[in-house]
Amino acid sequence: MQTFEAQSTPDQGPPRLAALRAEMAKRGFDVFLVPRADAHQGEYVAPRDARLEWLTGFSGSAGFCAVLPDVAGVFIDGRYRVQVRAQVADVFTAVHWPEVQLADWLKEQMPDGGTLAYDPWLHTVSEIAALRKKLTAFTLTPTDNLVDAIWDNQPGPPDAPFTPHPTDLAGEDHADKRARLANDLSADAAVLTLPDSIAWLLNIRGTDIARNPVPQAFAILHRSGKVDLFAKDGKADGVRAHLGTDVAVHDVDRFLAALAALKGAVLIDAKTCPDLIATTLKDAGCEVVEGKDPCILPKARKNATEIAGAKAAHERDAVAMVRFLAWLDGTAPQGGLTEIDVVKALEGFRRDTNALRDISFETICGAGPNGAIVHYRVSDDTNRPVTSGDLLLVDSGGQYVDGTTDITRTIAIGAPTDEHRKCYTRVLQGMIAISRIRFPKGVGGQHLDALARAPLWMAGQDYDHGTGHGVGSYLSVHEGPQGISRRSDVALEAGMILSNEPGYYREGAFGIRIENLIVAVSAPPLPGADQREMLAFDTLTYVPFDRHLIDVTLLSSPERDWIDRYHADTLSLLASRVDADTHAWLTKACAPL
Repeated sequence: MQTFEAQSTPDQGPPRLAALRAEMAKRGFDVFLVPRADAHQGEYVAPRDARLEWLTGFSGSAGFCAVLPDVAGVFIDGRYRVQVRAQVADVFTAVHWPEVQLADWLKEQMPDGGTLAYDPWLHTVSEIAALRKKLTAFTLTPTDNLVDAIWDNQPGPPDAPFTPHPTDLAGEDHADKRARLANDLSADAAVLTLPDSIAWLLNIRGTDIARNPVPQAFAILHRSGKVDLFAKDGKADGVRAHLGTDVAVHDVDRFLAALAALKGAVLIDAKTCPDLIATTLKDAGCEVVEGKDPCILPKARKNATEIAGAKAAHERDAVAMVRFLAWLDGTAPQGGLTEIDVVKALEGFRRDTNALRDISFETICGAGPNGAIVHYRVSDDTNRPVTSGDLLLVDSGGQYVDGTTDITRTIAIGAPTDEHRKCYTRVLQGMIAISRIRFPKGVGGQHLDALARAPLWMAGQDYDHGTGHGVGSYLSVHEGPQGISRRSDVALEAGMILSNEPGYYREGAFGIRIENLIVAVSAPPLPGADQREMLAFDTLTYVPFDRHLIDVTLLSSPERDWIDRYHADTLSLLASRVDADTHAWLTKACAPL
């Protein structure tokens, strides 16, 4: 499933940037924005929409480039500050975002303003509104995409067919979902642009985006509960019977005309809706109501069927993981392994489940200094031997029809140093703090984030990514709106699945991350406690931690007890499902500290 060729190289950037600047000059534009985005505003994009990577070489999952006549800024967040230096040529300037905001940077580069052009399909309503408010000296002009104009042999749009997602896996018929959401609409209709929202609402899936089983489509949900679905001709033919008569299927080319024909109040989510959609609605005389995508929160609150599916998927995936770790423990000391060998082996163990539909993202497998690149993707050009003395960071997951998995384990190859063990144990302490916490209903992830960082902070250390993201149910491995980070202000609710993944990264040396998936649940009552509604987390992932990396002297008694209980539960859950050799390894790995 995973491939290892380098998708772009830094030397390709300069001539492509020169061609883009020539196109800008021909059209009279001073600035052109190149985001990592498509018209659906999902995190991952199809090859046709990988414009940022094609232009700059940067392959991270978030970022954008602002191209001016004399400077081209590649805006990246803390996850990618190491990666961007390796992937882009020096004709591009890395800009640390969000510390540096685009509008402020542009005003420094062009204090007298100019004409800023953008593709209105690729920027959201809120993005453009914010830029218009701050860039009063600039003229913002929507245009067709200038990268497309210079990209020879650009891939075509995805054309794979959609498939039904059965109710016995979804836990609710799509007719009931449509009726429930329509009843709560604050407008006459709602425009849906996010593929995972549409997939969840209509109980359909697709293969338009690698690793994410989503269908690229647009939809209009009407107050009646009926839906108009817009997709490339033929893609939805196989789901027409599943959708029934209350979901009308149209070619995607008719989408803008359908928007223009709407009447009354129309709901859009300004944070995810392309700017062109809002413009089309306003030009048609509709009242544009800004609010949340009506699918976002209901999709995040997993029902009992989805949670049961997640548990089954994680148990299945855990068998593959412990077989992999046992294999790695026996093979790595012999030498000769590379990062690519490790990735291929892990995929093989997942394939052996006979239930794997896809990996849930490109496996991150970083040995030694490559582990410090937070979202490292091994290629034939970067493939590093796995040698004694390395820490090996492996972040991976699987897509199964009953659930999506995401797990990270950091493994010592040979004997770890005392510094390795101290740093690893602090990261593990942060993960345990999130796993054990009880918190009042209404608390958001931003209130919990510091718990995971506290052991690192006390040692003067930190990490530049969120502690946790939402996870879909056989959908996107990164799902909003729930999260655990400084910016996650959405109240956590029972049924939300999140990752729990603190880390620590020392550039040029090693990286550490430990990740389980957890689900928010109602906390059991405590004797004598206030009658306040509280939540807690149940763990979904059961795979041993590397005992060689745990410094027991740093652990409190409750932390040590938690690890022992976790390992005992892991052994109990998996012992009967693995072969004899793996069972022997698992027994040792799960022994009490």
